[in-house]
Parts: sequence; structure tokens; C-alpha cells
Amino acid sequence: MTQFAYAYVFMLAMILLEVGIVKYAQRKTIPWVEMIANLNSGHLVMLLFRSLEIAGFAFLLAHANLHLVDQLPVIWQWIFGFIAWDFCFYWMHRLHHKIPLLWAVHHVHHQGEEFNLTLAVRNSWYSSLTNFPFIAPLAILGLPLEIFVVASSIHYTVQFYNHNGLIKKSGFLDKIMVTPANHKVHHGLHPLYIDKNFGGTFLLWDKLFGSFQELRDDIDDRIGLKGDISSHNPVWFNHRPLIKWIKKRFPETDNPLQLSQAYIGFSGISLFILSIFYVYIHGKIPAYKEWSLFTGLFIGMFLIGGMSDKKSWGLKGWIIFCFAFPIYQIIWLQHHDPILLACVPLLILSAIWGVKFLSLTKREVRRGKAKGLHIRKK
Repeated sequence: MTQFAYAYVFMLAMILLEVGIVKYAQRKTIPWVEMIANLNSGHLVMLLFRSLEIAGFAFLLAHANLHLVDQLPVIWQWIFGFIAWDFCFYWMHRLHHKIPLLWAVHHVHHQGEEFNLTLAVRNSWYSSLTNFPFIAPLAILGLPLEIFVVASSIHYTVQFYNHNGLIKKSGFLDKIMVTPANHKVHHGLHPLYIDKNFGGTFLLWDKLFGSFQELRDDIDDRIGLKGDISSHNPVWFNHRPLIKWIKKRFPETDNPLQLSQAYIGFSGISLFILSIFYVYIHGKIPAYKEWSLFTGLFIGMFLIGGMSDKKSWGLKGWIIFCFAFPIYQIIWLQHHDPILLACVPLLILSAIWGVKFLSLTKREVRRGKAKGLHIRKK
């Protein structure tokens, strides 16, 4: 963790230097409230997930490595790693703007309305988790872990610099690199700037895939998200976009979902038996598998609680959980204890039973709409 501490000291020094220039040389007001919200947006949580990202990369290297990159001469490994990481970042960034769930995570970075170095460190707590699927192919191809860590750190340093508000134009570099001018376009509110300049370090990808837009002096340079009045509380603004996405994806109705007591009882007992299995195998399987099972049990508890509170998302989520668990058991957990094997058919039966409730509910809602009636869900 020492290297992260040095990185944070460097970031703080550069931020204070920028503040000093803006305040005393340019005689401008410092937007302290937003800057402090950016600076304290949750770096200990992000550091935890960054560590998980690196651990996940190492796990894939150990278990799914095709050994294509690590067989190359060392210099070509570094060249490949530096270029390939930026390519993966481009598509990660672009799809975070296009896929609603990913945008609910990346949205946090775009809430800032002041273009300065603190904006660079304003990111969602969960950004490393949603980034992982895009950098995982590098591990599968065999990019050594140390090259991945160094290359990504260099790219992140470039992106930190690209958020500074002091440098307007960078001459020739504006043609080939993601500079402050090019990245300010990405944050811009003007329609011409929306969903442009996704690159992290090189402009090549934006120019190659048609997403480049040059900064124009005749266009309003305000940044942020139109109509998005956000809290300055990191706990809230890190979760508000996700909460909005969940509510949109799983909307609540005026009528609470009604499930039979027997169904909730059957589902709850099935989960409890699975909890018994967890207690039984505690310390007997690798820690990462144990933590994944613990997380699954916690999610199951939350979903059954949702069903008990008559929430439709609770039933939908529980059905997905029950169908997904056997796949998780076969592919990931790979354990054949009798208690676990007894749980699997119980969960599948619970899922099928839940689908029946869900289909009946949908038919009643459609029937009610057709007749113009207010139907209570059963």
C-alpha cells in the first residue's frame, strides 16, 4: 500500500499547486465545496476495489493464462501492455456511456461542474469492479501482472493531468494525445460534445472509431450533467445514480406484491440450509470461494427480505438467484457436499414456483389494464 500513499501525496501536492495558481495568479474563486466532495469521494473504498481488481487479474493469470504475451521479448510485452491497456480503456469508457447500468456507475465522475484536478479523482466506488471485465482479456492473453499495474498507473497519471484547468491548449499534442483541451470536450454540456473523446491517453482510438471532437472556442465550455443537482455527500452521490437505475429497472407499483406464506417459508428454509453448509465448510475451502458464498448468502437474505416486504424486485431477484446458484456451484464453488447437493433442487423448485407467481401476476396486471380496472397483485 506504500506506493498508493506516495501517489496520494503527489496528487494532493499537485491539487494544492493548482489551487494556489488559480487563487493568487488568476484571482479566481476556489469552489471549495465541490472540490472537497471530489477529493473525499471515497478513496479508501476505491482503493479496496482497486486491490480486488489487481487480485482478480492475478487470479486469471494463474488459472486462465493462454501465455501469448508473456512469451514475447520483454520490450514487446511492455509495448503491448501500454497500448492494449489504453485500447481496453477506450471501449470500457465508451460502453460506460452507452450501457445504462455502467453509466449509473460512471455517472459520478461527470457530476462535477468545475474542471480541475480534483475532478480526476472523483470516481464511483465501484469503477474498478465495472472496469474489470474490460481488462480481464489482458490477463487471459498473459500480460504479466507487474506490467499491468505499471501501465495502468501511468495511464491514470496521464488522465489525472488531463483534468487540470490551467492548460488550455497543448499544441501538437492536441493532435495525437488526450490533453486537457480534448478531455474537456468529453465533459462538455454542449450537444456537439456529448459522448465524444473517450480515450485515456491516445487520440488514435477516438479518431479510428469516429468519436473525436476538437475543442471549439465558439462553443459554451460549461461541463457537468444538465439538470443533475447532486448532493455533495460522497455516500449519496456514489449511490444515487445506481438507485435511480434500479428503480427504473425494477419499478414499484401502487399494489404491493402478495406471495403465499408457504412460498416465503419454503424459500427462507432453503436459504437457511445453505447457510448451514456455509458454517460447515468454513475454513475448509479457499478464502475467495468462502467470501463469494458469504456474499451470495447475504444477497439471498436481502432478496427474501424484499419478498417479505411485498416488493416485486425481491421475487425477480430471488428467481435469478435460485437459477444462478447451481451454475455458480458447478463452475466456481465445485463442492459436492450432501448438504449443498440437497440445497440445489430446493432452490430450483423455489425458482420455478416463483416464476409461476410472477406469470400469474403479469396476467392479472394485463387483464386489469385491458378492463381499465385496478387489480391487486396476488
